[in-house]
Amino acid sequence: MNFNEMNLSQEILRAVDELGFSEMTEIQQQSIPLLLQGHDVVGRSNTGTGKTAAFGIPAVESITPEDKGKAVVLILCPTRELAMQAAEEIRKFAKFKEGVKVSAVYGGASMEKQIHELKRGANIIIGTPGRVMDHIRRHTLRPETLRTVILDEADEMLNMGFREDIETILSDVPEERQTVLFSATMPPEIMAITEKYQTEPVQIKIKSAQRTVELIEQFYFEVAMGRKTDALKLLLAAYSPSSAMVFCNTKAMVDQLTEELIKSGFRAAGLHGDMKQMQRTQVMNGFKNKSTSILVATDVAARGIDVNGVDAVFNYDLPQDNEYYIHRIGRTGRAGRTGTAYTLISGRRQLFDLRSIEKYIHAEIREMPLPDRSDIVAMKKEAIIREVSELEAGHNGYDILDRLSAMGIDYREAAARMLTRQLNNETASLPDFDTSRPLRKGKRDGAKTVKVDISIGRSKRIAPNFILGALVDATGMSGRDFGKIDIFDEHTTVEVPEAEYEYIIDSTNPMKVNGHQVEVKLYKGKSHAGFTGRRRPDNKPSFDRKKRAYGGKKKNDIYSDYIPNRKKRVKNKH
Repeated sequence: MNFNEMNLSQEILRAVDELGFSEMTEIQQQSIPLLLQGHDVVGRSNTGTGKTAAFGIPAVESITPEDKGKAVVLILCPTRELAMQAAEEIRKFAKFKEGVKVSAVYGGASMEKQIHELKRGANIIIGTPGRVMDHIRRHTLRPETLRTVILDEADEMLNMGFREDIETILSDVPEERQTVLFSATMPPEIMAITEKYQTEPVQIKIKSAQRTVELIEQFYFEVAMGRKTDALKLLLAAYSPSSAMVFCNTKAMVDQLTEELIKSGFRAAGLHGDMKQMQRTQVMNGFKNKSTSILVATDVAARGIDVNGVDAVFNYDLPQDNEYYIHRIGRTGRAGRTGTAYTLISGRRQLFDLRSIEKYIHAEIREMPLPDRSDIVAMKKEAIIREVSELEAGHNGYDILDRLSAMGIDYREAAARMLTRQLNNETASLPDFDTSRPLRKGKRDGAKTVKVDISIGRSKRIAPNFILGALVDATGMSGRDFGKIDIFDEHTTVEVPEAEYEYIIDSTNPMKVNGHQVEVKLYKGKSHAGFTGRRRPDNKPSFDRKKRAYGGKKKNDIYSDYIPNRKKRVKNKH
């Protein structure tokens, strides 16, 4: 359906046409007519389906000359980035309509500037719940004048702990209002808000999972534990995306990975919630104007970011929720364009999680082998050939060749030297990465093991499951990858694959076990400085996860070989 078929003002149609919009998305087709009629709406749709236009166009259209100087539309967003993005897009829709003033209010920015904008008579307010509450308390935003409230990414706002703020805001707004809610998922908390604050809402559900991924090619690479950073560098070098987003699960990983990529010569920048607003804005501007080609981000920081022309998405870490996978890969393949998503996995547990994602999105994620150095060199050669074939030779170029020829260097030799230098420069930072290296097999397949020492023991009332759970959470490895666990009074030793002990130590510092901060290091002997505890008697079997507790004995036979301070029980043969 075309926008021209909608009952929209000429000002809106002119703005839409200037933006290059023609065909409407499904969420826009269903939402816009209902919102123009004043209905309450609950829309279930993912990021990247055109939600901002779905509620932004009716919001702009609803402004009348009588609304001058007062706030009539409030749009709540979970993050500063999404609020800024929504405000920017809605301003474009309002470009040719007189009397529409849009203001974005969010934390981390100047309160004075926002107050000034509100006093100038903004009638469409886009903001985060916390900052909106601040303005209501200051009386710089008067909720009694609002007639429309829109909750964008409502599920994410609840996940971030904004429920109380949202309910307070809705309670302050007149009951005779239009309440609109958009969410990717519909948990019970969302339905509770719907029942309490909406009047006969119309439900709109878009089968977004399949629609979001149908234009996106999805691949995964199985990588040895601890080698994801090297693998990512290889992929970035091989495919050379002009713009890419890399997703990590933690802020610390964003910082670490960004630093590693920059050291290797990639134009990368990080984005996460601990950064100041000025930093975040600078990062996003750099990514939009292509001065930065790789954006490394957490899910929350990237929520709502809408950047055109993202070539590829890389999942460095598997998302903690299947729905987040859809949000992530939805950064590419927007507005009918194709895109590519790559996922790095290590170990059987992550492979299992990936299969779960496949089932959830009803789409295949195909395995691909990592390119090796020779593959990348071949790709770079082809890229150079294409680049040179499309260039035009100039007078200065011929002059250089003539001068080189006079020195006894013919044009073929000269070109070979220059192209070799370019190729070497583009491949110099490639990691020394043997892609033929088999993935971690662990002790169960006969690989060598070593012990790591963890600075906590039974004096802190810990058990083997506490140790194992912390290791699995910190490393992403399977519990089956760890061997025997020996708990002493003040420390614990754990058997780990020798090939992975450095990765395990790096991943577990810092780490908490049962709320206690611990240090993990390589165990180098039977005892160490400061150890005052005692080990269990040598003749008492220790806990071994690879077998049943107490050496694999059956439950009824646990003490058949070991009964402290007592003689073995001998059956009467008579």
